[in-house]
Amino acid sequence: MTRRFGAAVLRSYESEFTVEEVLLHTAPADGEILVEIAGCGMCRTDLAVRRSAGRSPLPAVLGHEGAGVVVETGGPHTGLNNGDHVVLSFDSCGRCRNCMDAASAYCDSFASLNLFGGRKENAARFTDAAGGALAPRWFGQSSFAEYAMVPARNAVRVDPALPIELLGPLGCGFLTGAGAVFNSFGAGPGDTIAVFGAGAVGLAAVMAATASGAVTVAIDRHPERLALAERFGATPLHAASPDLPGRIRQLTDGGAHYALDTTASAQLINDALRALRPTGHLGLVARLHTTLPLVPGALDRGRKISHICEGDAVPGLLVPRLTGLWQAGRFPFDELIRTYPLADINEAERDCEAGSVVKPVVIP
Repeated sequence: MTRRFGAAVLRSYESEFTVEEVLLHTAPADGEILVEIAGCGMCRTDLAVRRSAGRSPLPAVLGHEGAGVVVETGGPHTGLNNGDHVVLSFDSCGRCRNCMDAASAYCDSFASLNLFGGRKENAARFTDAAGGALAPRWFGQSSFAEYAMVPARNAVRVDPALPIELLGPLGCGFLTGAGAVFNSFGAGPGDTIAVFGAGAVGLAAVMAATASGAVTVAIDRHPERLALAERFGATPLHAASPDLPGRIRQLTDGGAHYALDTTASAQLINDALRALRPTGHLGLVARLHTTLPLVPGALDRGRKISHICEGDAVPGLLVPRLTGLWQAGRFPFDELIRTYPLADINEAERDCEAGSVVKPVVIP
């Protein structure tokens, strides 16, 4: 069986995406599902491939915030059926100690499975129309396409009444921001959180903080992003404000319990640490590309800093929680989304890089 369908292929680190016909040469193997993609969010991790110094193999079909409908399963052990609506999340081995300890975001094979080549099994089954090999699977998905072959453990079944074409970002970007608040921080009523960067991850954190009853300050340089953060319940604060740590301490009655940095800016990371109260916790979600200098005293008095991957989330638990909050009007993630036809994926990338859209979602 060979299935032909359209996909956005990235052929070099400098080129635009080309929407072309690709071929999938086999049915799902045991433990896999074939999903017809209804929509796929564009995440900055997709775009970071261009700066990966050749570690992410090309040509490839990217896209790792997919959602759609199961059209074929690789046997009864998948736990899914044809017609199920699913949100797709990151890949993991399911066998290492961290996976067995419900910490699959820290899978021993996370980098190799998601970023640097994907699963090696049956790699040659995915080709372009001329028979040229495509990288096996980006984040277990390659969802900038009409179909994706996915390990069933990546998929979370959702209510078919939900707008499936908009749900993909719940599998990564929104999951990361909300998960940092719910899981990594365990924030609740009376806690204070400073969120640095009001993009997709930061605004998801703001929504989650508001839903949890925490007091939130959002820091950004773009007035329109700050206006969104304020609408979602945060006190907005411009990143260029004089004595930024002092302003945050004032707004949080002596310092924030938690801070989340989505910017990877060394200056803002130091500002975040200085804005924490004693024993406060700063979480970083963006990848650092240079040495991080810390100002003297930034980590005094029990303050700590950690990296947070995928919001410390178990997708099968957090995705239903987020859709339930959305249905209750308490996590309005759809207000951050702008949709684009798959044919306009390059426009979506330009708008994402320019910051004129918070979360692009491409619709095959």
